[in-house]
Amino acid sequence: MPPKTQGEASSSEPSHSRNSSNASARHNTHAPTTPTRLRTVQVPSEGSASPDETMHRPSFYDDTAQASSSSQHHDLEFSTDGIHPAYDQTSAYSNNENVPPRHQGAISEGISEVDMEPTARTRLLSHQNRDATAGHGSTDCNQGTHSPRPWLHRRYGSFNSQIEFDARFTGGLRSPVGEPADETHALLGDAVADGVLGGAGGQKMSTTTFLAKEHGIKNHRLMYLAYYIPILSWAPQYKWRYLKGDLAAAVTMASFYIPMALSYASNLAHLPPVNGLYSFAINPLIYGILGSCPMMIVGPEAPGSLLTGEVVRENIKKGTTGDQDGRLNAEIAGIVTCLAGAFIFVAGLFRLGFLDNVLSRPFLRGFISAIGIVIFIDQLIPEMGLARLAADQVSHGSCLDKVIFLIRNIGNAHGLTTAVSFGAFAIIMFFRELKKRLQPRYPSVAYIPDRFVVVVLSALFAWWFRWDEQGLAILGEVKPSGPIFAVHFPFDTSHLKYASDAINTALIIALLGFFESSVAAKSLGSGDRSKDGVHVSLSANRELIALGTANITGGLFMALPAFGGYGRSKVNASTGGLTPMSSIFLSIITILCTCFLLPYFYYLPKGVLCSMVSVVAYSLVEEAPHDIKFFWRIRGWSELALMFIIFLVTILWDLKRGIGVGIALSILRLIKHATRPRIQILGRVPGTSDKFANAELDPGSLEFVEGFLIVKIPEPLTFANTGSLRNRLRRLEDHGTSAAHPALPRVRREENNKNIVFDVHGVTSLDGAGTQVLYEIVESYRKRDVKVFFCRVPNERSAVWELFESSGIVELCGGRRHFVKSVEEALRMTELERMSEEFGYEAGSSRAGSSSGVQ
Repeated sequence: MPPKTQGEASSSEPSHSRNSSNASARHNTHAPTTPTRLRTVQVPSEGSASPDETMHRPSFYDDTAQASSSSQHHDLEFSTDGIHPAYDQTSAYSNNENVPPRHQGAISEGISEVDMEPTARTRLLSHQNRDATAGHGSTDCNQGTHSPRPWLHRRYGSFNSQIEFDARFTGGLRSPVGEPADETHALLGDAVADGVLGGAGGQKMSTTTFLAKEHGIKNHRLMYLAYYIPILSWAPQYKWRYLKGDLAAAVTMASFYIPMALSYASNLAHLPPVNGLYSFAINPLIYGILGSCPMMIVGPEAPGSLLTGEVVRENIKKGTTGDQDGRLNAEIAGIVTCLAGAFIFVAGLFRLGFLDNVLSRPFLRGFISAIGIVIFIDQLIPEMGLARLAADQVSHGSCLDKVIFLIRNIGNAHGLTTAVSFGAFAIIMFFRELKKRLQPRYPSVAYIPDRFVVVVLSALFAWWFRWDEQGLAILGEVKPSGPIFAVHFPFDTSHLKYASDAINTALIIALLGFFESSVAAKSLGSGDRSKDGVHVSLSANRELIALGTANITGGLFMALPAFGGYGRSKVNASTGGLTPMSSIFLSIITILCTCFLLPYFYYLPKGVLCSMVSVVAYSLVEEAPHDIKFFWRIRGWSELALMFIIFLVTILWDLKRGIGVGIALSILRLIKHATRPRIQILGRVPGTSDKFANAELDPGSLEFVEGFLIVKIPEPLTFANTGSLRNRLRRLEDHGTSAAHPALPRVRREENNKNIVFDVHGVTSLDGAGTQVLYEIVESYRKRDVKVFFCRVPNERSAVWELFESSGIVELCGGRRHFVKSVEEALRMTELERMSEEFGYEAGSSRAGSSSGVQ
């Protein structure tokens, strides 16, 4: 539409005057009596009127002019050359071509009221000229941020977003905001419905597809593929300068953890040592492709290896296998690893990544500390050369049995084995503490492979001095029970009897592995975008898929369970690793060692490998004092009790029962926390009429309103926490506090409960069961002639209000007038209803009296 001429603009003034004259007839109760004139304040003027004169100019509050009033609000639009005012009716900088005729009078008057400075006028003209040349503002314009906008009322301070939640957000068909576009998207999700099925023939467009089209993303399927296979996302970000750090980190980790993998397999899992190497050869490679945490390194851990060894030892104890049957033991371990990976993988498919928040920190600390103690005591037996003697007595006993065994047989310890093992432990601990102290000042000390040096020197000394002939146990020939990297399906029909024993342990391994990986991933993040390296969005569900796939694949090679470890990942980050390529390099190095370096592990002392595991066990326990001090300081007695119960059960009984008791106690605490209503009784702050606070915190400083029980519900209501809501309310009615024991007789007068006001501002969600209980509560109040009010209920478009209305709660309370915006309004409404009832009764009585007098 061409711009109006001056005459046309002036001709619109009478229409505007008529609208202004009708303002009092159609007065908007929500409009301020004095306009704020925000636009006048923002735009400088050379000869503006006085504030008093400006504030008392005629105002217009009719429906037509309200948009002009809202046009005082300044919106912003984003473009390639910066941030500009929005060219629509909401800005004084608006191009008049875009303004509907009924708004132009108001806007022209609003602009004429302010005589802008030359610089402001120049900017305005330059924007208008640029729009005219570019074609912005016309009805046919389709050029991004300067295209016409629907005529919406916006609040001051908002910016004009391209995403408007209306009909065009769902492909022209309306649907509630936040809900799937259609049944196909609801059932399969956007990734499958759009990425795999290409929309699945749905009539509506999903939010993801809409935004992708709006922002020019053409290949939707590649977008989903890059999200679920992160290597497609980070590989294009990779730079050659990352190669040096990734390779150095991989070599450093290989020198640390390849000997430990041998030790985990032989000493904890009772497997051939090569099966420990398979975990570092297969799992990091799979995780590097599918994982979403660039710097995390997966591999075997002491708790998972020990639990796998528990399954192997149970079968040895039953006589279904033997200590020397390495092939069958490895197959049993493969079953455990595959089952653990399957549990994790299925959890990822069903999007159960939120479960990492279920088990509490005290549970994990108590159980992991107990595992550290169990591992440390287990390793003392071979470190002292008592392995053969213990095999006949306590090889399958509890941790307490092994402590008693060590005390009784300390005099039978082998001197050379004890000296080599304890000496290696002392050297590793010394360098560990030294590096920890020096690393803040000299970060390069992290590259020193002290454990690798200890391993190499101990093997050289054992070979040079022939320690094996003096009774020192050595690793011996390290060879697989079959071809290297032979694939074996673990669920062969002949092995199903082992699977039934492994299911419980595999589930525990999966839980522990996922929680430890989750802690490591959250600590490391997906890469700080301000730092160098690749960046991938972190997702708990994708982590489950990656870890599950890695362990299922590792189980086919009869490897140990492997998950992310925080300590190992920190070593990777501190030694130069920036990308998942360090995981891939670690796998390649481990494969090369497995293929070519196995003969060189022959003279490696078993006691040295045990000492390395003991260092890991020490690291599992060393954080416990910090957590104990913290919970002691904050008087977290329940957390301390949970921690010590799990610790003692694990130490005195066994690992499975320890974690079983811990999970049961954690779930009970979670259920108790979720089902307890946190309702509060409110009192009024003295000297105010609209401020209310929790009366149970400081009852002496608040005043109670006579005849009212004001209850605040600060949480969503579900079937879980509404079960005892009625009893909690009854306790408030009787005692005025929920802290009183129900044995206490009524101390609160009945007349103070004649009006119940529910402040439900915290009820952001409500389910059907909770609605039914709330209806019954309101119904019981109404049967006792108690007036019920609700304040701060979510707006009428919310699911909460729909449930209130459809269930009949609104009608039961007395209509919408009993649903107000604040507690103060509820108090006024009760007073108004009381006065109207009294007035109506008196009027009726007078009319009756007069009529009787006439008769």
